[in-house]
Amino acid sequence: MSTQPQSTSDLVVGMLLFPGLTLLDLAGPYEVFSRLPKARVHLVAARFDPILSEKGVLITPDTSFDDAPTFDILFVPGGTGQLQVMEDDRFLSFLREKSQAAGLITSVCTGSLILGAAGLLRGYRATTHWRYLDLLGLLGAQPIPERVVIDRNRITGAGVSAGIDFALVVAFVLFGETTAQAIQLAIEYDPAPSFHSGSPKSADSSLVNRISTATGELYEKRRRQIERIIALSREPTRQS
Repeated sequence: MSTQPQSTSDLVVGMLLFPGLTLLDLAGPYEVFSRLPKARVHLVAARFDPILSEKGVLITPDTSFDDAPTFDILFVPGGTGQLQVMEDDRFLSFLREKSQAAGLITSVCTGSLILGAAGLLRGYRATTHWRYLDLLGLLGAQPIPERVVIDRNRITGAGVSAGIDFALVVAFVLFGETTAQAIQLAIEYDPAPSFHSGSPKSADSSLVNRISTATGELYEKRRRQIERIIALSREPTRQS
């Protein structure tokens, strides 16, 4: 993985907000991005109305779609609100428009499904939360069961807590190892969990089955939605 020299101008980061986003998907990367050299981090939403996260925390946008600048890093979190965003034409159009000039197009957790719905992962390797990884294939991406996946200017992170790992990788790609390590130490990111069950690779199979069953309804809802979106996109345009 090679690093790219960053110019001396400000680094403009756009973090997209929507109702029902997972707070840690946003907060972990925000903490890292805000510490990047000369970073200006924008919390972007369609309007300036406060956004209610998945678990009830209010987040205030500071940038609207109408006044958003060009972003060096464009970021999309995940969360149950992803279901609404997947069929929000204004959100997806904004994402497509801003991706054209963005240096890096990124996501954490099911934010990659949103990138996929916008057509931004076709032909790219990508990851998402382990429970929904295979759904990326329906959207034209190549699902990769890794914590962070880089493919050209797409960088995607796995589920929720992977957001910090993801953002440190972005720091490394843009500014090199010394900067990434300094941020890691500054936020004291030194995971030492009491349990080693944070991945289906390490968790007991019975626990994996239990979580899979508990999330089965949401999985099916997401799968059916993606299949419906794909079917609609394949319908011939009706002539008036």
